[in-house]
Amino acid sequence: MKTVKLSRETRETRIALELSIYGKGKGNISTGVGFFDHMLQLFAAHGGFDLLLTCAGDTYVDGHHTVEDCGILLGRAFREAMEDKRGLTRYGSLALPMDEALVLAAVDLSGRGGYYGDLPLTCQRAGDFDTESAEELFLAFAREAGITLHIRLLTGKNTHHILEGAFKAAARALSAALSPDPCAAGRIPSTKGTLL
Repeated sequence: MKTVKLSRETRETRIALELSIYGKGKGNISTGVGFFDHMLQLFAAHGGFDLLLTCAGDTYVDGHHTVEDCGILLGRAFREAMEDKRGLTRYGSLALPMDEALVLAAVDLSGRGGYYGDLPLTCQRAGDFDTESAEELFLAFAREAGITLHIRLLTGKNTHHILEGAFKAAARALSAALSPDPCAAGRIPSTKGTLL
């Protein structure tokens, strides 16, 4: 598994990204949306991913394009880094407590990108972050990474805690799915023979 470097430029965003999925959890994030930077920093730290990501986006409109486009490129980077998924565990899940919030995340490196979430949020904003954008991020990320991602709020009220729990739980579940499976060394973890 290699370090992946990608970039993406549209009329709305200009993004550069470098990712190592087996890193030390080092994140250097700058998107122009402070709360989003904080969430991606947590995602890198709790997943053990080394992530360098910079985005210049049309945040004078709002943060939507920045968040969604970062999700697209981050998903593509994970897909490339996973290669054919040979020898990987494939599945990971975690129920993560974040103060009063309890968030469940489950991941399958299925090759069939889909996000299935239930994260009711009572506040429309967390700092400078439009909380609706979290769903757009997870949708774009799961689709482009080719993973099945479930995130569910089991209990909780505080929007910041719920979102923080979601990012941390997703990172840890993904890290578990990406871990080498000693029982499947050298094999693709599917009876079909492919997870692409």
